[in-house]
Amino acid sequence: MLPAFSVVIPAFNEAIRIGNTLGTTIEYLENTSPDSEIIVVNDGSTDGTGDVVREAFAEHTFQAARLFENFPNRGKGAAVRKGLLASSRPLGMFFDADLSTPIGELPKIIEPIAAGGVDIAFGSRALDRKLIGNRQPWRREQAGRVFNLIVRLATGLPFWDTQCGFKAFRMASCRPIIEAARIVGFGFDVELLLLAQRAGLKLEEIPVRWNHCEGSKVHFVHDSLRMLHEVIALRSHLKAGDYDVALLRA
Repeated sequence: MLPAFSVVIPAFNEAIRIGNTLGTTIEYLENTSPDSEIIVVNDGSTDGTGDVVREAFAEHTFQAARLFENFPNRGKGAAVRKGLLASSRPLGMFFDADLSTPIGELPKIIEPIAAGGVDIAFGSRALDRKLIGNRQPWRREQAGRVFNLIVRLATGLPFWDTQCGFKAFRMASCRPIIEAARIVGFGFDVELLLLAQRAGLKLEEIPVRWNHCEGSKVHFVHDSLRMLHEVIALRSHLKAGDYDVALLRA
């Protein structure tokens, strides 16, 4: 059995698959961690995602399930941050609505934190590429490698995959940096990891199984450029001391 934790699922126009994802998640938690909670943040969807979530919660009657609505769309970073700050369990984590990392991988990032030695544990596709099933299109995969190289050079982070949507946090130590985070888009992962490192928290990158799923909300050119802009802005915020108070509290 796993200790109680909060699952945050950011969702933007996920009406087609969020129902199945919630069914799978609830069944898993009922069997492995019944005191956990599920928080879905509907990030300005226009396809009825919120209705599907409400129907799934009514059907499965999980004891701790909540839906938050962001309107208009504010970005994945804003959605994840809202869900984590609303969490009520000692551990908080998020994963993507497509379950590209199978839910059976959860113990890999929950147990190191529960054992007391890690503050943030996060999945990585880069540490063991044999665990990747369905691969991304070649162009997208290479762009991801280039982005990660830029992140390593720009921030000094030693990690090989900052963007895998499968991360867990010890909320007592991480809440200050989550509250202080500013990036609302896909670059929010880099911000959280960098702030955690600067605060002296213990981070662990862990290889996980992963499968590319069609229907990604990442637009190859637009979002790659936006993430680069967010990383540049992150450096500016650090130099200006905008995070200093949060780093002292973490």
